[in-house]
Amino acid sequence: MSEENCNYKRILVTSALPYANGPIHIGHIAGVYVPSDIYVRFQRLKHRDVIHICGSDEHGVAITMKARKEGVTPQDIIDKYHALNKKAFEDFGISFDIYSRTSSEIHTETSQEIFKTLYDKGVFVEKTTKQYYDEEAKQFLADRYITGTCPHCGNTGAYGDQCEKCGTSLDPTDLINPKSAISGSELVLKETKHWYMPLEKYQEFLEKWILQDHKNWKVNVYGQCKSWLDQGLQPRAVSRDLDWGIPVPVEGADGKVLYVWFDAPIGYISFTKQLTPDWEKYWKSPDSKLVHFIGKDNIVFHCIVFPSILKAEGSYILPDNVPANEFLNLENDKISTSRNWAVWLHEYNEDFPGKQDVLRYVLTANAPETKDNDFTWKDFQQRNNSELVAVLGNFVNRTLLLTEKYFKNVVPQPNSFTDSDKEALAEIAKIKDDVEKSLENYRFREALNFAMGLGRLGNKYITEQEPWKVFKTDPERVKTVLYVNLQITAAISTVLEPFIPFSMKKLRGFLGLSEILDWDNIDGRELLKPGSTLNKSSLLFEPITDEVVEAQIEKLNRTKIENMKNNFQPAPQKPLISFDDFQKCDIRTATILEAEKVAKTTKLLKLTVDTGIDKRTLVSGIAEHYDPKEIVGRKILMIVNLEPRKIKGIESKGMILCAEGGDKSLHFLNPDAELENGCQIG
Repeated sequence: MSEENCNYKRILVTSALPYANGPIHIGHIAGVYVPSDIYVRFQRLKHRDVIHICGSDEHGVAITMKARKEGVTPQDIIDKYHALNKKAFEDFGISFDIYSRTSSEIHTETSQEIFKTLYDKGVFVEKTTKQYYDEEAKQFLADRYITGTCPHCGNTGAYGDQCEKCGTSLDPTDLINPKSAISGSELVLKETKHWYMPLEKYQEFLEKWILQDHKNWKVNVYGQCKSWLDQGLQPRAVSRDLDWGIPVPVEGADGKVLYVWFDAPIGYISFTKQLTPDWEKYWKSPDSKLVHFIGKDNIVFHCIVFPSILKAEGSYILPDNVPANEFLNLENDKISTSRNWAVWLHEYNEDFPGKQDVLRYVLTANAPETKDNDFTWKDFQQRNNSELVAVLGNFVNRTLLLTEKYFKNVVPQPNSFTDSDKEALAEIAKIKDDVEKSLENYRFREALNFAMGLGRLGNKYITEQEPWKVFKTDPERVKTVLYVNLQITAAISTVLEPFIPFSMKKLRGFLGLSEILDWDNIDGRELLKPGSTLNKSSLLFEPITDEVVEAQIEKLNRTKIENMKNNFQPAPQKPLISFDDFQKCDIRTATILEAEKVAKTTKLLKLTVDTGIDKRTLVSGIAEHYDPKEIVGRKILMIVNLEPRKIKGIESKGMILCAEGGDKSLHFLNPDAELENGCQIG
């Protein structure tokens, strides 16, 4: 074992539990599930005792809000999205050992048992506080069921926990004119009792455990933890007034459930119980290593809150590492489920059948490991065509086709090895070692780049050796060249297995390998024996066309336009003006005679118009909305007595009147009858 794992007999890997209130998108995949899957697949190649735990998070206000919006029960919602996401993960090749759900009986029992243990030990603090109550609905409201005006930006649709317009975190009492999102009625403050986890009592323990003992954690994780600890930890409620969730298992807790942040991470434990009767050896043995894969929005829960719960309980191990990623954006915009601005995993699987590895590759190569990154369809296409097809696929295809052509798909017996041959073979083991070191340290982008070095090595070697030329004069030499090529190809089929497993299974089929090669055997020894028969091969990867990518971009554009229309709010009325002020504006009908783009700009058109009074030039910012050729001859309304001004060196005499739609599009205003140029409006 490497130094990273030498003290452990087994590894327990958990992936953040996705909410079962909607589908999985590429932000989730890039942040959590691809890196965790790569890590687990690698550990399996090392023959380590590793299990991968995940499942649906099915409690909390997000579920009830979705159910209310769709007019169904919370159970309907979780059943729908648990099945959808479970299948999407399977189709995408995420190799969980179990994908369970927090609505299961075993999870309820486990969560209540841990709560009761902490309660009986006197860990929790009981508090009575005032919270907003909806008298019409006869219930206390979760923060998301409270709406009002944001005190920071004036947004009238802010929630009790956040204003989604300005992004400010809020408390329900911060809102101006708070109302119930359920009934629309005004709210009252009413006393309610809850139990709190006194995190401040674990401050000293956490400071030593994180800031001293785990300085090797990723900078973003360590930094966020330090920030929380520097501010000083505060008690955090572990119960809520909701009708959906796990009942609090103590006297006097009628109508109260466990707060979702308390029960969700316990899912890792209950799911392991469900997977194996030997669950305790993974959770309670010092010989076990626990690794949480999460997104950055879950760092505080997995590094501070959940460890405090486990510490208070007393019999569980704590995480050895929490390699959280940052966020992935989409086409330079934040991924948003509420705005449908996402690439949904189940839709990708349908739109790109057999190309799961392309997305796995792109999301790893562009992983948001240390900062937020951006996914674009053009980059997706470029990485597939320039890297998977042109580098990796090209080398494999050339090697296999030449072996078929010259040696009838039989691995040739090499002759004497030149220095170039020996260097190429030695490089295989070095690359494998570099990949291993990076994976053990959770640097997945770096590991993939090293692994792709095998493809670059193979292309460089085969190009320099030119077997297609040498065969004409020295076929014996070509036996050695293709032997070396095939050893590189065989190494590729294992070293790249954690990253692109579907393609590597296909490649092993070409090579006649019935199973994955032993990782530790990729150390310079012979991987494919001379005399072995290969199978018929085909292209390992195929180019992605412009048409395919443009269809996905157009799909996003339709979503963006629909969002703008749905979220359109008319601008506030401008200050009142007198009738005399209005009379000063000379608005007339006119016709566009000529139109051309203004050089070195993207928004401006230079127009020549017939106002009926004269022919004049004006500059208008409509180039992103209208093709110059298509607007010649169009009737418009314009202000003709606007004071002239120079724009990009062109004197503009007037202004076209346009209306801006909810999708930010511009539209000419036209009279409802064919009028002569120069007719006054007013």
